[in-house]
Amino acid sequence: MIKTEQITYGDVNSDLQFQGSISFDDESASPRPGILVCHAYGGHSEFDIQKSEKLAELGYFAFAMDLYGAGRRGNNPEESMALMNEFNSDRVLLQERMIHAFNMLKQFERVDENKTGAIGFCFGGKCALDLARAGEDVKGVVSFHGLYDAPTANPGKTLKSTTKISSSILILHGYEDPMATPKNMIDLAEELKSKNANWQIHAYSNVGHAFTNPDANDRSSGLFYDQAADEHSWQEMKYFFEKLF
Repeated sequence: MIKTEQITYGDVNSDLQFQGSISFDDESASPRPGILVCHAYGGHSEFDIQKSEKLAELGYFAFAMDLYGAGRRGNNPEESMALMNEFNSDRVLLQERMIHAFNMLKQFERVDENKTGAIGFCFGGKCALDLARAGEDVKGVVSFHGLYDAPTANPGKTLKSTTKISSSILILHGYEDPMATPKNMIDLAEELKSKNANWQIHAYSNVGHAFTNPDANDRSSGLFYDQAADEHSWQEMKYFFEKLF
């Protein structure tokens, strides 16, 4: 039986409390691969829980993290953008929160700490990629319609980085995404190549941003659901993790 639990956790680098969720098959007590689920710009939501439960059905332990802090959620695009931009403007803070959540994932008793992955949607794709960029021992990272700009550190701060990304990377991309242009996609490929990563990019024609979100319906802005890309990208993720673990 698939079980989902809401969890509250802290962070030694912050006074904030965070509210995420975990999903797993409670009929199996043996350790299994753990997947970190990174939310979109609005914060941890029912969407992340649904994806976590689908991962649990596949035999994984899923931890849907909270990057922003308890009660900090975007109720509209403007609020969501403001929350996201706090971290777009401070990639060191984003990295610290990601590493903390990843370390938490590995500590759950139902997780095999040697078999870990991360997936992310939209802004969450950037978060998952930043975990790999930091050189953490996450075996595989999957970005669904993510954002690709490489991180830089603000003055006086130090960004953890690596010359070789050990994680396998799967990019699932809508070719008409206005938030991640073909040039952005190529720039990411060159970045991953320069760091000797094992990477692949799957681009879908006539598909924009947010293609996994059934509530996305703003074609004029390039944000719209695409059922075929949604289903195909999930199958690609399944195959990716099956081969990895």
